[in-house]
Amino acid sequence: MVLCAILGMAVALPAQTFTSLASFNGTDGANPGLGSLIQGTDGNFYGTTINGGVDNAGTIFKISSTGTLTTLYSFCEHLNCTDGQYPYGVLVQATDGNFYGTTYQGGGHGFGEVYRITPSGTFSTLYSFCAQSGCTDGQAPSAGLVQGTDGNLYGTTSSTFFKMTTKGALTTLYTFCSQTNCADGSDPQGALVQSTNGAFYGTNMSGGTNSCGTVFEITTAGKLTTLHTFDTTDGCMPAAALVLAANGNFYGTTSVGGTNNAGTLFKITSAGVLTTLYNFCTQTNCTDGGSPHDALVQGTDGNFYGTAASGANDNGVVFEFTSANKMKNLHIFSGTDGDMPYGGLLQGTDGSFYGTTLNGGASNLGSVFNVTNGLGAFVRTTTTSGKVGAAVTILGTDLTGATSVTFGGVSSTYTVVSASEITTTVPAGAITGTVNVALPTGTLKSNVTYRVTPQLLSFSPSSGAVGTSVTITGVSFTKTTKVTFGGVAAKTYTVNSDTQVTATVPSGAKTGKIQITTTGGAATSAANFTVTAP
Repeated sequence: MVLCAILGMAVALPAQTFTSLASFNGTDGANPGLGSLIQGTDGNFYGTTINGGVDNAGTIFKISSTGTLTTLYSFCEHLNCTDGQYPYGVLVQATDGNFYGTTYQGGGHGFGEVYRITPSGTFSTLYSFCAQSGCTDGQAPSAGLVQGTDGNLYGTTSSTFFKMTTKGALTTLYTFCSQTNCADGSDPQGALVQSTNGAFYGTNMSGGTNSCGTVFEITTAGKLTTLHTFDTTDGCMPAAALVLAANGNFYGTTSVGGTNNAGTLFKITSAGVLTTLYNFCTQTNCTDGGSPHDALVQGTDGNFYGTAASGANDNGVVFEFTSANKMKNLHIFSGTDGDMPYGGLLQGTDGSFYGTTLNGGASNLGSVFNVTNGLGAFVRTTTTSGKVGAAVTILGTDLTGATSVTFGGVSSTYTVVSASEITTTVPAGAITGTVNVALPTGTLKSNVTYRVTPQLLSFSPSSGAVGTSVTITGVSFTKTTKVTFGGVAAKTYTVNSDTQVTATVPSGAKTGKIQITTTGGAATSAANFTVTAP
């Protein structure tokens, strides 16, 4: 399954510009930038600082696209910092509308926590790490959380991979460095990304057979596969999360290693084939930057955008990496406009990129900035896949006056909640494709494809020999690409309608589940199909 990057509505924006939106002063937080910003359903941007605030233990903040900064919460307000301190990871806004995150320290046991905060600032501690004997549940999480397609939150600590419900029930699924010589890696610092196959992909900053970190795949059941082990020549110490690109491959960076020991930019397939695309600090005076620490973002033009914490005049840069593997510098920080952009970029629905710097700005305590590169507005869905009937929130800019919402060209009913938010459901007959919002001024398209996942409800007959024609009924079958019987692909099948497929039991078929795969995902039968003798 390949996602598609889609150009937004052709709205002309100014040529490349850089704008400083806000500088932190300590009381409102200090030193943001270990995680990128996220855009909430209200259109504002949300993030964390690792220091500053009431007790210098970090803050959660909100900032508008014009630079109005609001502190939502200061950590360590509770006795003994039981509410946590030093929030390193990026926030995630779950489908319930609340934000979830982690702190590196603090919590009830002092080793970090998972927390929830509402858009209005009501804070709750959901789980304190090291609650189990020997800290088998993990400690010191650096990375943020991600919400899986099953609705649960998934994340990592310095030593574990875990699943958590939005009510705080935690399950440890894997312990890193459990293989000989730590071949499976350790210390994941970037948030995970879930692929179309349901598995999560991420990086370990250390460990691996060369002690330079790894790229891994891990299932929701906790089965880990090491896809690549770095060896300094192709990079070392990947601190950033991966990004799943439009072509179905993953892209990422390492913070050191490579030709110039300033980090690399790489591509890796889900099968683990890694290609080094760029070595940082290749340009004269390192104007292309060095030591990238956070995830790339694929813009609506298909190019990759990111930050490098050092290089040029040692204040860091914002860069664009084109689909032709060309590196372009978009901004070199000077200190007064920011210094050391450790956090990555976020493309807002207005087409601009937003980010933070760890230091610099008016008080040398960090800043928030905006970079435009001539890209137009678009819409973003809070989930990128779902079944017919699933609730979907659409985030955008100036959505008031919307006249239609479509999923792959199929109209849905919708409600305009505000200028930045539309709520809708995946309509019957919807097919995998872009989500389009028609406005009086034109049509906004989603930045990625929305995958409509199929549902397999029944099949008839329930048994038969090779060559038997089987009728399979369900939902969202229009874009069927494969039918299997007990894991063996049928050579012949016909998509009769969105709700019916007929397939011929193939040679070599085994008694087992029937599975239908579409461009939106896969659906498996609840019952077995029994293969009988001829």
